[in-house]
Amino acid sequence: MKALVVPEPAAKTLQQLEWTNRSMPNPRANEVLIRTRAVGLNPVDAKIVANGYFDWTYPHTLGLDVAGEIMGLGDRVKGFNVGDRVAGHANFAEDSAFAEYVTYPAAALARIPETVDYESAAGSLCAGMTAYQALFRKAQLNNVETVLIHAGAGGVGSMAIQLANAAGKHVITTVSTTKRDFVAALNPDAIIDYQEENVTQRVLELTRGLGADLIINAIGDPEADFERIAYNGQLVCVLATPTDAPADKALSISKLDLGGAHRSGDPRQVADLGRMAGELLALVTDGKVNPLITKRYASDEIAEGLRALEAHEIVGKAIAVF
Repeated sequence: MKALVVPEPAAKTLQQLEWTNRSMPNPRANEVLIRTRAVGLNPVDAKIVANGYFDWTYPHTLGLDVAGEIMGLGDRVKGFNVGDRVAGHANFAEDSAFAEYVTYPAAALARIPETVDYESAAGSLCAGMTAYQALFRKAQLNNVETVLIHAGAGGVGSMAIQLANAAGKHVITTVSTTKRDFVAALNPDAIIDYQEENVTQRVLELTRGLGADLIINAIGDPEADFERIAYNGQLVCVLATPTDAPADKALSISKLDLGGAHRSGDPRQVADLGRMAGELLALVTDGKVNPLITKRYASDEIAEGLRALEAHEIVGKAIAVF
């Protein structure tokens, strides 16, 4: 079968990735074999290439998000059948999604609803599940009125806006000038152009000087959010996490590492990946969330798609079709 691989430890750039023939994977006892139909492309895929991983064997097959059809079952797998349409977010430490066939832990998979196609399913995973985990696992929404979502035109940001809207929250988002129209179509309550406006000043103006109750930060520099957050506020960090926080605001700070569940050694966390994927796909089915796929690639164009993501050329979500 064909797979997109990091061929050797010294390969650290997208230009060094290779399509190669690999043996068909055999599912372990708790895994299923999936025929890949579509995959999600994520900025983290490019970062993984640059950083590598100490435990990889080479060549290593890349990819995190897969949607496809079950072709085989491990001996201990229950609740799935050959022919089921499934989707899930994978473990970057192991060979994964950018291949014609892949194996996945069954517990981390969700069935794709009949009304959702493979492309939409694949496009809903990493960014969508990151936004979903930030809002519905990390945050306590009972005391949240206003949510500040950074980078509203990105995969995580655009999904978080929709999810926060569905939860009935007042949504403020930041965006660059050229991406404002894309974000405006998602109907946030306020848009801040970070290239033209002072973000902190605008957040305080929009919140009567109180600050946002919840901030989802997928851009880094989280310390800048300390001035923008309300007393008893919550800061959920996708990238860097502050090592210290102002003592006078009683903040809650959460670190989000979606795929880390696979490496946690805790089967409950792996199973929650499957639950979150299923809950998110149900929202897609109900029309409450749209993965906002704006770019589709053929499988042999995945490296180009990752380059475009790395260069911030894509708003919304990019996927590749096998």
